[in-house]
Amino acid sequence: MRTLFTNTSIDFVGVRRYAFIITGLIFIPGLILMLVRGLNYSVEFTGGTRVQVSTTTPIDIAKVRTGLTAEGVHNAEIQQFGGENTFVVRARTAKVGSDADDTEATTTAVTKALDTVIGQGKYVVDDSEGVGPKVGGELRTKAITAILLAFAAVLAYLAYRFEWRFGAAAIIATAHDIFGTIIFISFFNLEVSLVVVGGVLSVLGLSMNETIIIFDRVRENEHRRVPGDLATVLNRSINETLPRTVLTHGTSLATMLTLIIFGGAVIRPFALVMFWGVFTGIFSSMYIAPAVLMYIRQRWPVQAITVRARTVKAAPARR
Repeated sequence: MRTLFTNTSIDFVGVRRYAFIITGLIFIPGLILMLVRGLNYSVEFTGGTRVQVSTTTPIDIAKVRTGLTAEGVHNAEIQQFGGENTFVVRARTAKVGSDADDTEATTTAVTKALDTVIGQGKYVVDDSEGVGPKVGGELRTKAITAILLAFAAVLAYLAYRFEWRFGAAAIIATAHDIFGTIIFISFFNLEVSLVVVGGVLSVLGLSMNETIIIFDRVRENEHRRVPGDLATVLNRSINETLPRTVLTHGTSLATMLTLIIFGGAVIRPFALVMFWGVFTGIFSSMYIAPAVLMYIRQRWPVQAITVRARTVKAAPARR
């Protein structure tokens, strides 16, 4: 593998306009869809009750919704989960009886509705969990705070490790990946749970790591005074790190694909987010970050890189 990708001369920077076009074709429709449909938050963030049910035969979702409304569970979200005989009921913690935040009472109402619609003994409640609305709001705030703090920590590191132009380009490329991942989650209507938030944070670290490796090689080549303009140096740096990129991210994609196919319903959303994150991280590190760096350098040019001269000890004077 390393032999196949050694001494390549691919013009990554030369096709940057096409890369931006591809990004626009994905981001603009995705943004419109996300604004129209929004994100599918789990009960961990919205507060409410989640009941997973398995039945012996396929059921009509409309009939289940009617039965839930009759039992006082209004505006419930019903979604098939895995197969035709498994579905999930999500309901904001509604007023059932005299307690407005009684998750147990809500689960009991869901069970009564299923007894009426499906029949006793023809279904099994696989899982039931509830989160209060206050706790859900706090979790959502903490999830957003965690992402922002991760960005701040990365920005502080880049300011220390590189000049600000490299740091700004890396931050923009990473924001591209995070935003693209959120669009991916919205497009496939994945449930935004704490597991998915962990996947988004993992994508942040993975994307930033790949960009830093390429920029570190760019800085080394500039200090070695590699002949050519900035575009030549960028292309050479990306090509020099290409074997590592293919090996490391190729194995990551294979691992995520295995989890998507053979993993359970709990780990599959994380694997899907990570699979897309690896793909978009490679794309942004090779095409978006170098192109942004070129624009910043043209807009705010930097002085020529100077190489520190070697100090040679003077020979002792002869008597």
